[in-house]
Amino acid sequence: MSAPTSSQPKVSLPLVYQQDLFEEVCEQDQLVILARGLGLLHIITSLLHKYDAVGNNLVLLIGADDRENGWLGEALAEHAARSGTPEARGLKIINTEVASVSARAEMYKQGGIFSVTSRILVTDMLTDLIDCPKISGVVVLHSERVVATSIEAFILRIYRQKNKDGFLKAFSDNPEPFTTGFAPLATMMRNLFLRSPSLWPRFHVTVAKSLETKKAEVIEIEAEMTDSMREIQTAVLECIETSISELRKSNSSLELDDWTVDSALHKSFDVLIRRQLDPVWHRISWKTKQIVNDLTVLRRILHCLLTYDCVTFYQYLETILATHAPPPGSTRSSQSPWLFLDAAHTIFTLSKRRVYTGKADLSKKASGKVPFGLEPVLEELPKWAILAEVLDEIEKDGYFNPSHSQSSGSTLIMCSDQSTCRQLREFVQTMHDTPLENLKNQDDDLEKKPNRPSAAYMMRRKLRAYFAWKPDFAKLSALLYTGEPKNQSQSQGNFGGPSNNRPSSESFRGRAPPPNKRRRVRGGAAAASGPSRQNAGAVQVTEEQSAQVAALLAGVQPTEGEQNVKQEIGADPFENMEDYYEFYEMNNLIVVHPYDGDMDERLLDELRPRYVIMYEPDPAFIRRIEVYRSSHKDREVRVYFLYYSKSVEEQRYLSAVRKEKDSFTKLVREKGSMSVTLTLDAKAVEDPQEAFLRTVNTRIAGGGRLTATAVPPRVIVDIREFRSSLPSLLHGRNVEVVPCTLTIGDYILSPDICVERKSIKDLISSFKDGRLYTQCENMLLYYKNPMVLIEFDQNKSFNLEPFADLTGSIGQHDLQAKLVLLTIAFPKVKLIWSSSPYQTAEIFEELKRNQKEPDPLEAIKLGLEPGEEIAGAYNQTPQEILRSIPGINPKNIKLIMAEVDNLVELSNMEEKDISALIGKEAGKLVHRFFNRSAF
Repeated sequence: MSAPTSSQPKVSLPLVYQQDLFEEVCEQDQLVILARGLGLLHIITSLLHKYDAVGNNLVLLIGADDRENGWLGEALAEHAARSGTPEARGLKIINTEVASVSARAEMYKQGGIFSVTSRILVTDMLTDLIDCPKISGVVVLHSERVVATSIEAFILRIYRQKNKDGFLKAFSDNPEPFTTGFAPLATMMRNLFLRSPSLWPRFHVTVAKSLETKKAEVIEIEAEMTDSMREIQTAVLECIETSISELRKSNSSLELDDWTVDSALHKSFDVLIRRQLDPVWHRISWKTKQIVNDLTVLRRILHCLLTYDCVTFYQYLETILATHAPPPGSTRSSQSPWLFLDAAHTIFTLSKRRVYTGKADLSKKASGKVPFGLEPVLEELPKWAILAEVLDEIEKDGYFNPSHSQSSGSTLIMCSDQSTCRQLREFVQTMHDTPLENLKNQDDDLEKKPNRPSAAYMMRRKLRAYFAWKPDFAKLSALLYTGEPKNQSQSQGNFGGPSNNRPSSESFRGRAPPPNKRRRVRGGAAAASGPSRQNAGAVQVTEEQSAQVAALLAGVQPTEGEQNVKQEIGADPFENMEDYYEFYEMNNLIVVHPYDGDMDERLLDELRPRYVIMYEPDPAFIRRIEVYRSSHKDREVRVYFLYYSKSVEEQRYLSAVRKEKDSFTKLVREKGSMSVTLTLDAKAVEDPQEAFLRTVNTRIAGGGRLTATAVPPRVIVDIREFRSSLPSLLHGRNVEVVPCTLTIGDYILSPDICVERKSIKDLISSFKDGRLYTQCENMLLYYKNPMVLIEFDQNKSFNLEPFADLTGSIGQHDLQAKLVLLTIAFPKVKLIWSSSPYQTAEIFEELKRNQKEPDPLEAIKLGLEPGEEIAGAYNQTPQEILRSIPGINPKNIKLIMAEVDNLVELSNMEEKDISALIGKEAGKLVHRFFNRSAF
């Protein structure tokens, strides 16, 4: 099983570039970087099928998620059935559900294609559960994630140290991460233990020729935004530009070339800013931190403007305003800076006018009609009308020009997310159900064109839902800062009476004036028509009187025609299915689906649509259409490409295409000038004499002895610690890492030294639930030198608290005070401060000098009850979830695990049954956790 067999089964790769790439990958180990949408999973499936068809190979697949495992598993089964290879076994998945160690060992011995989670695979390799020299090869997906400290890099290092002959092939369809940093491609190649990169951009000559043989019919349709949408977009961009300029002023010492409005439109901008600010995060001001968070919110507003309907968009803005509002009594400096801009006032005012406008004159209100003055506007998105026209054109084309190809005749509408899918489904279902009797005053053309598609039915329903949501949201906003209703009396001022929003001048006698005493009021009467500003200058929503809302709500009550429209079915028992259900006619089928990455290729193959409507642009899906059309020359495809002209949607699309092209250009340039990559660690090929000399300890002062040994130092590591990068770094320093399930401590350095490792986040939670005190007590019982390691992130500041937070006095609930109390309670427990996992590895190496090696079996036994069996070394996920439940502590968790089979059974138990196991107070907390309502 050590060497793959060179049998060549049949593979189905119809395009020339796919065939060339497949042959190139089979010949040598490579890092393949392919442009998005060019069918990466098809090539990986063909490669895996080549080794699976032989039947005597052991191939490991790492980095695949659950959806990709399902896709690859079905594709391998189809390949095996199509090629008629009886030796093929398909894809076997090993995750936390396959918990038995013996079962996994038996599966590895039988061979096949295995997709293994990284944490399980690294422990299996370290414990020799899998025989590494017998591994035929390893296939790595999403290789852009393999950084030096990742667990995948740890796996590849172990594999290459124990197996020099097996193949290693890495794949990625995300070129951007390979272009950041110094010599990024060479660094990635070193992490992957590969020498040769293979680049396949869209502008590759072979790719371009393959996709130009049979092009799909593409119709581009520009949608003009409404005036309100265009003004809101301009205002949001102004807020983004102002926020970025504020960041530039506050952080002039950093590299700010990529801090532009164009970069801010992409999700990666948040990662870019945080990566640059993390090392100085403790030094930057509160205002800078707030602006970083605001940029995420503003980018989300831009996306929602073009995808949400006007009612939902205004509802979303109200939630933003409520969550960003300061607590009562606070000053202007505690609120988001962008809310004080004039552009923010424009955003909220225009958004409200898109829903309804005017001021109600209740004296002229007619029963059952929309009141005079306050009228619903319910502005529709321009793309809706275009979508209706396109669907009408498709219906006529399908009738007059029936298809004679292998296409099904169905229509596929692709959009960005599930919320847009629901919106489009409702619009398509109700666009001909227009309640004319209540909209005659708004649009006279509806009487002349009663069959014109309209979203009036959907928008009126959303407006009614909005006014039903508004009272509950107001109550929630009131409780956001006051907490429980019983505590509301505490906010009533010092004299027991209710506090007014604008206290009288007498109430300030003898005290300092209010913080907003000096203010400027502008707008006058215009403030009544939309959101106004608070005294401090921030935007606030003007609340209508309840009578106005009631009058408006009465005007949009369901008409008889709306009540007769068929509603969505929430639950169906499927009784008498034959009487009510039948198969869809594919020619009349309209499928609305969100973009789903590589899974879209299967959607196209299964649906075989004749018409595709791209409601929102996506570069990867355009290429998937090109690959689909070029691969199936007997299928006709017409693509309607919709986008808003002069919008951030168009700009984001063009920017994404340009970024990918620039990334591939940099990679091609670096590949041309890259020297030979050394793929082996020095320690992996270390000479035995060098290994012996490296362990010599010449520090003989103070009675020390000159010692040397060729055996590498050993560290026992708890199985849960493999989520961190420290075990990988210890292994890289030629330390033998032994994974075990430890009851006491996380790292055992010697029979006397036990270390409990805590990240900052874990340290805070350990103090909160009291877990750290129990852990220190247990370490003191069994070890002479117990230690608590406080480890910081290497990319973040080596500082426990921001400087700005150290000005006040330290209370008993602060983290520093709890650390002091811990050292007073356990004076023998030593604290180790480490700035990064790299420094921790050096500290461990120093602590192990002149120490005896720990015994794994003894370390596992410590802390176990008399007669208790040693726990299995794997499948720790349910135990970790159980430990995080309120009321569960290290003492009663063993009782729960002994008496309850799983978490489902625990969640369905009565409070008295839980209390009988772990006590009344703890049982009450556990039962409340599972049965607490989220509303």
